Amino acid sequence: MSAVMGALSGSKDIPFNPTGMEKEGEKSITKSNNCAQQGELADEDETENLSRKFSSASLSSTENDDDGIDDVDDEDDDAKSKAEKELDLGPQFSLKEQLEKDKDDESLRRWKEQLLGSVDLSAVGENAEPEVKILSLTILSPGRPDLVLPIPFASNSKGCAFVLKDGSRYRLKFSFIVSNNIVSGLKYRNTVWKTGVRVENTRVMLGTFSPQQEPYTYELEEETTPSGMFARGSYSARTKFVDDDGKCYLDMNYSFEIRKDWPSPS
Repeated sequence: MSAVMGALSGSKDIPFNPTGMEKEGEKSITKSNNCAQQGELADEDETENLSRKFSSASLSSTENDDDGIDDVDDEDDDAKSKAEKELDLGPQFSLKEQLEKDKDDESLRRWKEQLLGSVDLSAVGENAEPEVKILSLTILSPGRPDLVLPIPFASNSKGCAFVLKDGSRYRLKFSFIVSNNIVSGLKYRNTVWKTGVRVENTRVMLGTFSPQQEPYTYELEEETTPSGMFARGSYSARTKFVDDDGKCYLDMNYSFEIRKDWPSPS
């Protein structure tokens, strides 16, 4: 935002003009108001700059960054669940029941086997509801040992789950187990705030996963933490994992810090 600059030039006598004086007075008031607005908006610039740093640094896919998007997402999930309850979609089937259906159709049988892969049907049980358990979050940074954080996080005495160095490159890797049935459209959502202002809103579609005994791992794209004095400090975050049906498998709130240096090894 540029300041409005006025200049008086020359030394000629200016004739008395009441109307002109009135207009000049209005201009002075306008200038004063503009200066006041500059002062009010100056404090917002750092927050906007920090938000831009997070947005430009994040390489993960993101959706709408308007304020209140989490509330909108939750409302959409609630509305979808309500609509599905009102609309009878029919009963869900366990994997065993799904394989028994259309077993005489060779093309369908092969498609289901390809989708399920090496699923041990004796271990999936009869439950038609899929279940996803998020086991851990690993922070991968070049030149640093992998930091494995079991979920739920174990915070330190200050309530901080982990520390990142400003201006550092890192990746997030999740480990999770899918059981009972196929989970469709598993999504990762992460929202970050600093001093009550949202600075990041990430949405990533992880995909569809069949049940298996071995954990899945999913690694997000590389990101860079914002740098500078104003980027350092404490942040609060909320992480969620939901599927296409709006079922939530993890809804976790935590805090982390960005510092000038990495923490010393304990």
